[in-house]
Amino acid sequence: MLLLSFAAVLLLAVLLSALAHRTILSTAALFLVAGFLLGPETTGVLDVGADSSIVNTLAELALFAVLFTDGMRVGWQDLRSAWRLPGRALGWGLPLTLVITALLAHYVAGLGWAESLLIGAVLAPTDPVFAAALVGNEKVPYRLRHLLNVESGVNDGLALPFVILFLAIATGSGDLHLDELATELAVGLVIGVAVPAAAIALERTRWFAASALYAPLNGVAIGLLVLALGQATHGNLFLAAFAAGSTIATFGPRQRAAFEHFGETVSELLKLAALLVFGALISIEFLGEISWPGWVFAVLAIFVARPVALAIAFLRSGLAPREQAAAMWFGPKGFASVVYGLIVLKSGIDAADEVFHLVALTIVLSILLHSSTDVVIANAFDDERDTPAWHERFRRTRTTPDPPTPEATHPDGGHPS
Repeated sequence: MLLLSFAAVLLLAVLLSALAHRTILSTAALFLVAGFLLGPETTGVLDVGADSSIVNTLAELALFAVLFTDGMRVGWQDLRSAWRLPGRALGWGLPLTLVITALLAHYVAGLGWAESLLIGAVLAPTDPVFAAALVGNEKVPYRLRHLLNVESGVNDGLALPFVILFLAIATGSGDLHLDELATELAVGLVIGVAVPAAAIALERTRWFAASALYAPLNGVAIGLLVLALGQATHGNLFLAAFAAGSTIATFGPRQRAAFEHFGETVSELLKLAALLVFGALISIEFLGEISWPGWVFAVLAIFVARPVALAIAFLRSGLAPREQAAAMWFGPKGFASVVYGLIVLKSGIDAADEVFHLVALTIVLSILLHSSTDVVIANAFDDERDTPAWHERFRRTRTTPDPPTPEATHPDGGHPS
């Protein structure tokens, strides 16, 4: 039933994709709503729960694929030459977002300090997938697109140690395993750099060469190998994914070009499948279990936490007001928060269910709001965007001068001077 449902919704999304590209209609929201309607507590078509392995697996795969393809857009040279704004967003914006969200969770939702810091870490990462029209629009200033891409690619891995740290505090563990966290990040980074670098070096030797048919699969093989090694060594998968993509962008422009279109298609499929399954976890009963302070928290987490954090982070940055406003708004919560929320749910802490409810609500609101406003904001940067055909015809009729009347001409047909 999951396969049947996904295929049917995917076909509908394809047929509506051109309309969605021009309007506030969002394919991401379509899959989320479809999952909600087909979920076990709504119509019962899909039989999945938060403890189902398919939920966690799809969320992790989708996040890995998205970060891998995002990394391919940002080579190391790009990072070195344009790190100032992403550095502000990560160095100041990320911790400030975490702290502000934690304050809201404590004083608005009533969570304890450990749980509040935990939910702050879970909701701190951003995901440009739900702002695709903005990030992928070349008429949007490059530095803004670069800022959002780099920030979202790196902050997932940076937030994970804080999630594990605050989760350990919430469980009352005396050992915070800081050495294990550092090792996990280091191993993920090494795998993400070494595997694609070795694969590209091998292809450049005279003994190996990829045919035109198999060239796009080079990126698939590298990604799968990084994923498998990361899981086997318990390295940070998300940092490894972004590092691998960035390494390919740096040392293998030909490999990146061959994989780019195919990779984006694969990551889009995984993303949509994960959204369908995540939507199935949401129901009227699920939302009804959240108190009104929880709803207030979710709204403030979107409209206050990131905007205030980035307003502080970008003080005297030289970023244009319109670009800064777009960066402050587009902090969508995505697959990283879904994965981290599921980790919390399975942890067994006393407030695990409450934290997951608040996280899920915030993600749902974020997807609906951000994925339906990306086209509108992107069009604001397009000074030469096309106007509807009917509007252009109407404008011509209003501006074309009326033909001269017979009384206004001389008998010989000439116009009066």
